Amino acid sequence: MEMAAHLLVAQLRFARSEFVRCLEGITEEEGCRRVQSLNSLGWMVGHLANQENRYWVMLAQGRKFFPELNDLVGFRKPASTPSLNEMWSVWKSVTQAADAYLDTLMPEVLTTHFEWNGKTWDENVGTMLMRNTYHYWFHTGQALTVRKLLGDTALPEFVGDMSTVAYH
Repeated sequence: MEMAAHLLVAQLRFARSEFVRCLEGITEEEGCRRVQSLNSLGWMVGHLANQENRYWVMLAQGRKFFPELNDLVGFRKPASTPSLNEMWSVWKSVTQAADAYLDTLMPEVLTTHFEWNGKTWDENVGTMLMRNTYHYWFHTGQALTVRKLLGDTALPEFVGDMSTVAYH
């Protein structure tokens, strides 16, 4: 019998799916455009991949995976317009690697802290999981704004079908 993912992991996966749904149909050209001071859609995809990579691959698993990603789309790094298609490819690889860890999460782990370079990480695993989920919602809203400013009128409605993440 397969064990269901922890509720917080299920919520992260739902937030991911809504982010993906928000960007369905975006072309490579649209994904690389910056509108006013907003980051490009490709940057947003890479930026979320970067957070998952840092949390669930680097810290949780001790793996160096896409080490260049932080310089390209990291927090407080110079603006960039990476390829949307390339960032989706990275995002898919990172989330797959992250899921290898997330699938193992047990409730007692959520109150523990990662260690990095001999120092304890400030936030516990559960708080990091919530931060990651809320980060997706932030950029989903921002991505909808960018799509509107690009003139897109076929925007998805939110929040979508929650039947797969219903509270039990």
